[in-house]
Amino acid sequence: MSEPCAADIYDPNFVKEVFDRCSGKYIWFSTVCSLGFTQVWRNDCVKNLGGADHLTGRGYDLMSGTGEIWPHLLKRQPNIDKITAIDISDGMHTRAMTRLHKMRAHKIEFIADNVLETQLAPESADFVVSTFGLKTFSVEQLESLADLVERVLKPGGSFSLIEASDPKGWWLRPLYLFHLKTVLPLIERVFLQGAQDFSMIGTYSTNFGDASAFAEMLRIRGLNTVFKKHFFGCATSVSGTKPLAT
Repeated sequence: MSEPCAADIYDPNFVKEVFDRCSGKYIWFSTVCSLGFTQVWRNDCVKNLGGADHLTGRGYDLMSGTGEIWPHLLKRQPNIDKITAIDISDGMHTRAMTRLHKMRAHKIEFIADNVLETQLAPESADFVVSTFGLKTFSVEQLESLADLVERVLKPGGSFSLIEASDPKGWWLRPLYLFHLKTVLPLIERVFLQGAQDFSMIGTYSTNFGDASAFAEMLRIRGLNTVFKKHFFGCATSVSGTKPLAT
């Protein structure tokens, strides 16, 4: 399979096909090849919800993938009524519910759709979370996503999103990029029968850079926003709250 041009990799149909094909091995590949850091960063994402120590009500998990944030979220916030998981890849959700989360099914509802086209009601969420989905959006799509986060949050609601990033300025960045662009594709070719879909994750990550631009998009929309680096910038996060109505 030849590498698509950069303009094509953000097309929703392309993204859906990549992650549908990845779904069966996604958990294994992401955990092993991140040396377990994806689980650490998911936990950090939940911690970044901040003062919502007794979070209740309903929230959205955007670009929810295999739902690996749900155990972290429900352990820290057991009084949550419902998590609505939204992902364009129903293959990822099928993997989540059949292999991981049967015991949590009463807490989870799923929408298989492009999150930017999903008709979510204004001020319908007490919280919004997302892990490792930001990189699959172009700059223009991220602007639309920032609109969505601001629109669906209730006043006083909290948000937290985290993404694998390019740790520019870190002295070990060349080794990190070698791992991302050379080692991971080699592992994929050897252990996943020559598939090239996981190689796209590296392409998405380096194209994304970090979450600082998205943080500014959220600030412009009036959200109280904090930008953080995790493990020297190998992941970055944005979190905060929607101000209470005055």
